[in-house]
Amino acid sequence: MTTPTQGLHSHVLATLGLAITAGEYPPGTVLRTDELAQRFDVSRTVVREVVRVLESMHLVESRRRVGVTVLPTASWNVYDPQVIRWRLAGADRPRQLRSLTVLRSAVEPVAAGLAATHATPEQCRELTEQALGMVATSRGRRLEEYLVHDIAFHRVVLNASGNEMFARLGDVVAEVLTGRTHHHVMFEDPDPAAVTLHVQVAEAVRERDGARAEELTRQIAVGALQELDVLAP
Repeated sequence: MTTPTQGLHSHVLATLGLAITAGEYPPGTVLRTDELAQRFDVSRTVVREVVRVLESMHLVESRRRVGVTVLPTASWNVYDPQVIRWRLAGADRPRQLRSLTVLRSAVEPVAAGLAATHATPEQCRELTEQALGMVATSRGRRLEEYLVHDIAFHRVVLNASGNEMFARLGDVVAEVLTGRTHHHVMFEDPDPAAVTLHVQVAEAVRERDGARAEELTRQIAVGALQELDVLAP
């Protein structure tokens, strides 16, 4: 159960995070704790907790006698799921989506190729189940249901690669897929060709065909970039 203090914390964090990532507070802007407490009508304790979270994301830096300074974009932890969520909610969404999709195109094909070697029988089974779930929800404007299976599918691929660095990107991919859906950078029904490719990737991983799994996943990534050309140019 969310307490009133937690609710205030979340509200202040979301508001400041969105404002910073949207450029409303340019790098070098100094935010005063007292002023923030007054603006949001919260205690200094709540503001300090929020600042600590923003510092952990490298969005701001707090210095005694200076205040809370907004850091340049190059300093941000751009892999933090919440930072990704905020950036996708802003005006820079098309560029951010493209940047993240290019990242996926560099990582996921290699991960799929490795998964064909390292996936356990349980992971192969789950990959097939999620791919079939995508097929079952790919018609009738069921994008939220489709999203659940889509995220799970890609998490399995990354985890099954056997590479812990790839596996840690599961939350990043989840935010990309969620942002694309929630901000309507998707067709009303997913591209049938893309859905079929996911099924084929599951088959290739199950059959231990790494080269095919890698190539099919690369085709998925290319298709995602082409969709962005149309929906978020």
